[in-house]
Amino acid sequence: MTVYIDPPAWPGHGRLWSHLVSDVSYAELHLFAAGLGVPRRAFERDHYDIPAHRYADAVRAGAVEVSSREVVRLLHGAGLRRRKGAWRTGRQV
Repeated sequence: MTVYIDPPAWPGHGRLWSHLVSDVSYAELHLFAAGLGVPRRAFERDHYDIPAHRYADAVRAGAVEVSSREVVRLLHGAGLRRRKGAWRTGRQV
């Protein structure tokens, strides 16, 4: 099982956030996130939002550190990328 995480660079709610993704399946991603104790509500379309203070926990658990561009490339390559509009209509893009 390999999941990937980008650096905490995305601002929101007074914090910085990372994106945790899988290049295999959402099931793999949900399993990894559950092992970290990340609530399912942190899942957004195709990734989990991970606060900066949990970044090191994810890496210690086996998440591979990659750039934000690499996260997007991995999602597209796996066919797991869901854009905002597609998520609302139920279509996967």
